Amino acid sequence: MEGVAQAASAVFWGVLILSLLVFVHEGGHYLLARLQGVRVTEFFLGMPCRFRLAWTSKRTGTTYGVTPLLLGGYTRICGMEGEADELLAPALDIVMREGRVSGEAVASELDCEPERAYALLGTLSDWAAIEPYYDPELGEHPFQRDWPVCFQTSQRDANHLTRFDRGHDFALEGSTEAGQPHATGLDADEQLAAERSHTYLGRGFFGRVAMLLAGPAVNIIVSVAILIGVLCIAGVDVISDTNTVQVAESSLAQECGLESGSTINAINGQQMGSFTDVSHALSGLLASGEDFTLDVTKPDGQQALVDIRQGGQPHDKLGVSPSSTHVHLSVGEAVTTAFGYIGTVVSFAARLIVPTQTMQVLDSSSSVVGISVMASKAAQEGVGVLLNFCAMISMSLGVMNLLPIPPLDGGKILIEIIQLVRRKPLSIRAQNYISYAGLAFFLFVFIYVVRLDVMRFILG
Repeated sequence: MEGVAQAASAVFWGVLILSLLVFVHEGGHYLLARLQGVRVTEFFLGMPCRFRLAWTSKRTGTTYGVTPLLLGGYTRICGMEGEADELLAPALDIVMREGRVSGEAVASELDCEPERAYALLGTLSDWAAIEPYYDPELGEHPFQRDWPVCFQTSQRDANHLTRFDRGHDFALEGSTEAGQPHATGLDADEQLAAERSHTYLGRGFFGRVAMLLAGPAVNIIVSVAILIGVLCIAGVDVISDTNTVQVAESSLAQECGLESGSTINAINGQQMGSFTDVSHALSGLLASGEDFTLDVTKPDGQQALVDIRQGGQPHDKLGVSPSSTHVHLSVGEAVTTAFGYIGTVVSFAARLIVPTQTMQVLDSSSSVVGISVMASKAAQEGVGVLLNFCAMISMSLGVMNLLPIPPLDGGKILIEIIQLVRRKPLSIRAQNYISYAGLAFFLFVFIYVVRLDVMRFILG
């Protein structure tokens, strides 16, 4: 039963912490998209699932909610999917003119294959320029795998704004409901350009990169804020380089009678003034296997000699550690410490993409399994420790997402930079190949690190 309780605790804390931190990450993408007037159709805690609790905002048009597949979150920013096609403009024009039309009819009018017509309509739906129409009489529903037979116009006001656009007002005369024809007075290309301006694709290079950077940036900001708060308010244990030591349970030191809080004054007559002195003196004596004597002051102030008997058997350690002092850092000291931690995590993450150091980094990494176990232990040790752990994971999540490996945010930024240098978009095929390579790498990393965590935390 104890094992079951520990597993349940690990699952609970792991899912809770990772879900909230990924949700915060997605919130960064959401906020930057909305600030730039880009349409966002969904913002959820949890991974996509047909079973969900949801609410749609009349002001933003975005559907907010939660799904049972917690362990993450997602934001649907319009214009991040689909392909460029010269038939997008006439396809949009057909739907706006007809109000509701089948993919087959669009294919016929454009004289193209039905598959291409549905791809066009799918891209326009991703832009929220139009929407799929799910006919209940045909048994269609929003969570089916394939597109429905028909697509239709979205609800628009007299200024041609959809419910996802800032400043829409459906009370204006000339507004139309979903599925009704809507005349914009623009030609097909102008109409498409107007819709594109409300999407990710419609932003400039810096606008798109800002949206991609926002997720990792929020994770890092949250991490720094938590660290500063904990270091200032809860405080931190700082190791003191003194000759007063703590003794580990069931260690050689404890077996020989050394107590925690004792001060080691001398070892075999050699005076000790710090834990560094103690450590240097012990390293040679323990490796030799010889017996030696500690001259100590006990916690109650009494002087004593403690004989460390090794019996000729070398030992790796005596079982003593330096004492620590609990201190509350000033805001300045906390900020310095937090930014120092950023440098440490950045250095660690950068080594992951250096081929000669990749495996060494992976051997020191943890997967969802390890994070869950450590989260449970942190929760048991108190709020301060748990918050520190959350800050560490948030920082790692933010920094790792900046690595230039698709499908991470850093990989998407890399593609944006390549397109800027080339002065033309990469083909979807090329982007897919790059993404497949990145996914293969992360699949290897996931399997390797999960295997290590299973051996470390489950098999012992």
